[in-house]
Amino acid sequence: MDIKRFSSSDADFEARLAALLAFESAQDESVERAVAAILTDVQARGDAAVLDYTNRFDRLNAASIGELELSREALQQALAGLPTEQRAALEAAAARVRSYHEKQPLQSWQYEDEHGSLLGQKVTPLDRVGLYVPGGKASYPSSVLMNAIPAKVAGVGELVMVVPTPGGERNPLVLAAAALAGVDRVFCVGGAQAVGALAYGTQTIPQVDKIVGPGNAYVAAAKRRVFGVVGIDMVAGPSEILVICDGQTDPDWVAMDLFSQAEHDELAQSILLCPDAAYIDRVVASIDKLLPTMPRQAVIRASLENRGALIAVCDLDEACAIANRIAPEHLELSIADAEAWVAKIRHAGAIFIGPYASESLGDYCAGPNHVLPTSGSARFSSPLGVYDFQKRSSLIRVSKAASLTLGKIASTLAHGEGLPAHAQSAEFRIQEG
Repeated sequence: MDIKRFSSSDADFEARLAALLAFESAQDESVERAVAAILTDVQARGDAAVLDYTNRFDRLNAASIGELELSREALQQALAGLPTEQRAALEAAAARVRSYHEKQPLQSWQYEDEHGSLLGQKVTPLDRVGLYVPGGKASYPSSVLMNAIPAKVAGVGELVMVVPTPGGERNPLVLAAAALAGVDRVFCVGGAQAVGALAYGTQTIPQVDKIVGPGNAYVAAAKRRVFGVVGIDMVAGPSEILVICDGQTDPDWVAMDLFSQAEHDELAQSILLCPDAAYIDRVVASIDKLLPTMPRQAVIRASLENRGALIAVCDLDEACAIANRIAPEHLELSIADAEAWVAKIRHAGAIFIGPYASESLGDYCAGPNHVLPTSGSARFSSPLGVYDFQKRSSLIRVSKAASLTLGKIASTLAHGEGLPAHAQSAEFRIQEG
């Protein structure tokens, strides 16, 4: 395994760290052109375009979009047909995710100022949300739970799920997760055409207010293009894990935690920060020992060699400082007294505290959302949550007395900005008073 190893004390550390974190996010022009054409066609032809692309790309022979919609009965049948262990695991995960997100909703509030004016905020759930779920080989029931449950907790009126079924292959776990999460409608369509259908609406697929959920390069490009017509959750980059270890955790555990992100794809990033160089040697030995046992070893190897790193640091304080610069999607504090170090972390999508809190638990069943900011965006962004499915309206009720005071202020500022109609709108109330 040729994974990068260097130290924070190296003269070229800053340059090596910058090179490690650099990620070319420029989009493939051919993907962009294809997506633009598909979206334009879907907007113009609706169902007919979606049907044409779906039949072509997913090797189907559907005569109408209606044939591609699954009933709630079909979802319940998928749930009922699961093996007992799978169903129990899915239900337990759903319950934990729901319990966590039920503590998140924003609340409306208001108050009266000294002039009797009412000011406040009204929180309203979105009317309709679209959930994109990958299908085929990359089928993730956990993504259904993580995206659908907070939407339902928020009070979203209707949740419309789209999922491709290449060759007609339907993943029962994905459909069962949709049943558990309370998804209202499911269409077996995917790709840019599904995003376009959700954004613009077709004769059969309703227009939504926001689109959430992961997808391939075509889906990501489509989400970027329709943003503004509808809201989107984020445009996610490759998955990331940063492990800070004090050298006391079983090195096999740390090696496997690094693998857990590396196995996503060749662009995923796994980094270890540790003040104990001898321990890093033990992690290398664990990597070499465990990698041949991994079914996805080729992907893991490529990821670790291309974008992974094992970095020796002076101490845990420095490790935390570097972690804040990286702002990783997943941060593991694999430290004996981990809670004492949480206060040092300012930028991370999710913080896993202590050696028993593996990132994989967060992906499936810990409770918090696994949709997290990537590519350093944890500096300014947050995990998906109930608040992403609610919007806020300001409340302003002005008393007659307050209109006199506020009107003079507004008039002065409006004239200063060269907006006389604004000024007179306020002045009319002053004169009336």
